[in-house]
Amino acid sequence: MDGTHRFSELRRKIDGVSEKMLAQTLQQLEMDGFVDRVSYPVVPPHVEYSLTPLGGQIGAQIDSLVDWIERNLPRIMKAQQARQG
Repeated sequence: MDGTHRFSELRRKIDGVSEKMLAQTLQQLEMDGFVDRVSYPVVPPHVEYSLTPLGGQIGAQIDSLVDWIERNLPRIMKAQQARQG
């Protein structure tokens, strides 16, 4: 959500994701209109990613969902335990 990032920065920020999976996900997000990709013709290659306005909107929605889950996690876990026996 915070600005423009290079591929290597994103990989470091997202712990546990493989390079291949990150590349595929970024390609899909670009195709869906959520991410802008800018490639600079230099050696070594320099590519930057940033959210489009549409990507910023969905990012805000996801942040809200994550906040809700974190606030309600004890209730969710209690309901799961009640159903398990």
